[in-house]
Amino acid sequence: MSESGEISEFGYIMELLVRGKVTIKNIERELICPACKELFTHPLILPCQHSICHKCVKELLLTLDDSFNDMGSDNSNQGSPRLRLPSPSMDKIDRLNRPGWKRNSLTPRTTTFPCPGCEHDVDLGERGINGLFRNFTLETIVERYRQAARAATAIMCDLCKPPPQESTKSCMDCSASYCNECFKIYHPWGTVKAQHEYVGPTTNFRPKILMCPEHEMERINMYCELCRRPVCHLCKLGGNHSNHRVSTMSSAYKTLKEKLSKDIDYLIGKESQVKSQISELNLLMKETECNGERAKEDAITHFEKLFEILEERKSSVLKAIDASKKLRLDKFQTQMEEYQGLLENNGLVGYAQEVLKETDQSCFVQTAKQLHLRIQKATESLKSFRPAAQTSFEDYVVNISKQTELLGELSFFSSGIDVPEINEEQSKVYNNALINWHHPEKDKADSYVLEYRKINRDEEMLSWNEVEVCGTSKVISELESNCNYAFRVRAYKGSICSPCSRELILHTPPAPVFSFLFDEKCGYNNEHLLLNLKRDRVESRAGFNLLLAAERIQVGYYTSLDYIIGDVGITKGKHFWAFRVEPYSYLVKAGVASSDKLQEWLRSPRDAVSPRYEQDSGHDSGSEDACFDSSQPFTLVTIGMKKFFIPKSPTSSKEPENRVLPMPTSIGVFLDYDKGKVGFYDMDHMKCLYERQVDCSHTMYPAFALMGSGGIHLEEPITAKYLEYQEDM
Repeated sequence: MSESGEISEFGYIMELLVRGKVTIKNIERELICPACKELFTHPLILPCQHSICHKCVKELLLTLDDSFNDMGSDNSNQGSPRLRLPSPSMDKIDRLNRPGWKRNSLTPRTTTFPCPGCEHDVDLGERGINGLFRNFTLETIVERYRQAARAATAIMCDLCKPPPQESTKSCMDCSASYCNECFKIYHPWGTVKAQHEYVGPTTNFRPKILMCPEHEMERINMYCELCRRPVCHLCKLGGNHSNHRVSTMSSAYKTLKEKLSKDIDYLIGKESQVKSQISELNLLMKETECNGERAKEDAITHFEKLFEILEERKSSVLKAIDASKKLRLDKFQTQMEEYQGLLENNGLVGYAQEVLKETDQSCFVQTAKQLHLRIQKATESLKSFRPAAQTSFEDYVVNISKQTELLGELSFFSSGIDVPEINEEQSKVYNNALINWHHPEKDKADSYVLEYRKINRDEEMLSWNEVEVCGTSKVISELESNCNYAFRVRAYKGSICSPCSRELILHTPPAPVFSFLFDEKCGYNNEHLLLNLKRDRVESRAGFNLLLAAERIQVGYYTSLDYIIGDVGITKGKHFWAFRVEPYSYLVKAGVASSDKLQEWLRSPRDAVSPRYEQDSGHDSGSEDACFDSSQPFTLVTIGMKKFFIPKSPTSSKEPENRVLPMPTSIGVFLDYDKGKVGFYDMDHMKCLYERQVDCSHTMYPAFALMGSGGIHLEEPITAKYLEYQEDM
């Protein structure tokens, strides 16, 4: 779009402003960045065609980048896992702009982030920010709007000595504003600068020619209809757009301008219809306000009825408790008076002592017979003391479990909306929680609300956190380690919601998730092991090389394990990671090992000596089992043939069958470096299967070993991108 075309369009907008047909508030709403909620500053066009400030893109990328690093290397932090990500420093932001900037191999550069406008993930590709176009048209309109909104606030001259004068011109070539005197001084007649292009005072300086971000020396002259973005001729000849349909810039300009003008004319022609719909919306808002107040009154009435029933039941229950208490106290009082009568010169004993003073035999016998029976009865009760009543009121404990469950499900009438069901098999927790649910009438629900809350160890329930979801799955982040969380979901159709689903309880890992990949350099045997490109899956293959070496094999124990370790070491803190062992695996060992022990294992010749007779080599499937020394610098458990084998220890069962468990779907490893302790978990139930001490005096690494056919797959951290992949599957 040419400068004159933009001036005429902006003049038309300002004319509408003057006439009062367009409010400043409505225009400003279109000129606000969805990320920072302020007017655009150097806006960039994302692949999804939404615009966002240059600064905001950098901050989003650095925030996600720091979050990745915190998960991978800073998870030894013992504080709250709800880390506040610091604002990116200027040196970090500058780093993003440098061409060829790359991260190390362990922390790949983040180029994907959710668009603040549409919330879809956008991938900036290899060039990152440098591959985005700057939205000069939007930038120009924003700048002019700023001036109009500020009642044409004066722009001062950039070259005047203090105090500066108000500028009258801005040079697009010099990118500076001048007053009349300074303009004459710096743009004298008869010089090259006198030919510079100048406009009215502005702070928005844009280049005369739009250059290609991928080929910086080439100007934009075509429009890719598939990617909907301008390109240069090199992009079409051999770049990413070589097989795409393109049109000339003039043709695209003409077509898009005709469409935009036609749509604007249509909207302007429907002004009366829009006004009538606005009036209808105002009436609907008032009706909604009235209906909402009426619904609140009805709800209050229903709850008051419940309160009345509860008060009535409360009164009757308290009366029953008081009656029982009075009856028991009366019995205790009577019993206490009887026992007080047994005291000397008191009650029964005192009366008996007086009877003994009677000298008349007939009178004594007449009275003493009955008295003796009473004395005998008192003596027997004294020998077998039994309280006259119970002090416990266990029979009067109100059972509210059923009523509590019913009240917890108290909701509005569902009007036919079925209750969604959480899929327990597809829902899991790792670094984040992934919750999947199924709704029988998915098409009838507009949205869902996923609720979750932490359950304290004393079963105290905290308040529910709510997240609105459009689909049937959601990733929940910032959960505390080693805690139980309850999840439930309900469906919404308009203003009507379904009852909540049954709660799903998930237990988070005992420590922050430690992120690493398999190391393809240290000890990796590419003859026996096959590592995928992502370095998160390794397979053991007994292939042709093993057959060639068969002539050296005389006995079975010459076959050794093939080791592979993680590419990141641990030097402090608590860490947790998980992996899956393929069901067909023959023998897999997994755990942790110190750097010096790994050097010893990986340096030893593979077939020079039988590793089974090397007590501390780690190659024997039972070598670590036979050693009960808590100071050993490694711990490996054996998995294979769909079984999990608990190593021998003084506390474990001596019977072999009691130490063999079914292999979990996913196995977790928890290392507390500071306390020198390692544990192995069943990820499905977050249950500790085996735990022991380990010497952590050196750097510890995740360690794995395979023999025969087998495969190990590291658990992928749960992210929003992971969720989209699952939905595609």
